Amino acid sequence: MNPNWKGVYPAITTKFKPNGELDIDLNVKAFNAQLEAGIDGIILSGSLGEASTITEGEKEILLKEALKAIGDKVPVLLNIAEGSTDEAVRQAKLAEKWGAHGLMLLPPMRYKSDDRETIHHFTQVAENTGLPIMIYNNPVDYKIDTTPDMFEVLIKQKNIQAVKESTRDITNVTRLINKFGTDLKILCGVDTLAMEELVMGADGWVAGLVCAFPAETVAIYRLVKAGRIAEATKIYRWFMPLLELDIHPKLVQYIKFCESKTGMGSEYVRAPRLTLVGEERKRVEAIIDSALAVRPTLPDYKSIVL
Repeated sequence: MNPNWKGVYPAITTKFKPNGELDIDLNVKAFNAQLEAGIDGIILSGSLGEASTITEGEKEILLKEALKAIGDKVPVLLNIAEGSTDEAVRQAKLAEKWGAHGLMLLPPMRYKSDDRETIHHFTQVAENTGLPIMIYNNPVDYKIDTTPDMFEVLIKQKNIQAVKESTRDITNVTRLINKFGTDLKILCGVDTLAMEELVMGADGWVAGLVCAFPAETVAIYRLVKAGRIAEATKIYRWFMPLLELDIHPKLVQYIKFCESKTGMGSEYVRAPRLTLVGEERKRVEAIIDSALAVRPTLPDYKSIVL
């Protein structure tokens, strides 16, 4: 099943037991809840999925459990974020062997590659796998900007098909559309800019707070694409204080706290991350509780045909 790079793709959190082991049952529960809400694809082992603390063996288990639970309903992508190009190539080959439907690919970790090196890194991975690829462009957090001029080279690789647009610059959506038309699919990667980018023509949303609020996220996407802007705006404005939890260095802990409050997961994280305590916990909990107290009634967004 190939991704069509449209709709909502949760960057799903990885659920752990109190002892730090993978919680397979809770991960599967989350997969099913996302499917029920109407998501269009799912991304495993991303930054929100605590990729840096997950072993290769655990990635294989997560992917295979996701494929078992999801079947052919939506594509399942695996994230590739490695320090060396050779290791990124090796991980991509493993993902293909394990049955992934596509990849989300980051630039080299722990080294600020220049444009030529970044293109080489992405191209080497693309040439060594048949899987469709979405490039994750997040210069704010990863300090490497994959520019439109670089994408002009990259999309010569037929399997480099999409970008997770996280520059924080909404005008970049227009630049990319002007330059590539429909040849490069654009998925917003910043929750607090998602509706704005969707209105400006982004094809999809790689979402974070969807982990705790899947229905609201999918509803906003479908309403916007159906031209029902006023209805989407009302939900989006309610959602914004929660969406802002996605743009904090502790987004993993914050979003997992949300999941625990909505019955979608647990708070357990792996060190060096620690669960929230003290005044920080109270502050985040107040944001969540305030939103839950006025959680909107959603329109029948599932009946919208796009």
